[in-house]
Amino acid sequence: MEFFYTTFFGFFFGFALGVGCSLVVLYAIYSGGYRKALEDSLRAPQSERYLRLLAKARQKLDSEKKA
Repeated sequence: MEFFYTTFFGFFFGFALGVGCSLVVLYAIYSGGYRKALEDSLRAPQSERYLRLLAKARQKLDSEKKA
C-alpha cells in the first residue's frame, strides 16, 4: 500500500503540478507580452520601427487584396 501512496504523490507533484505551473508561467509571459504590445501601439509618438512595420503590414494586406 505504501508503494501506491508514494507513486500517487510523485505523479501528482511531479506531473500534475509541474505541467500546470509551467503552463501558468507560459500564459503569464504570453499575456504580458500581448499587453505590452497593445500599450506600445497606443503611445502618442510612434517609434520609427513601429511605423516601418505598419507600412509593411499594410503593403502586404494590399497585395493580398489584389490577388
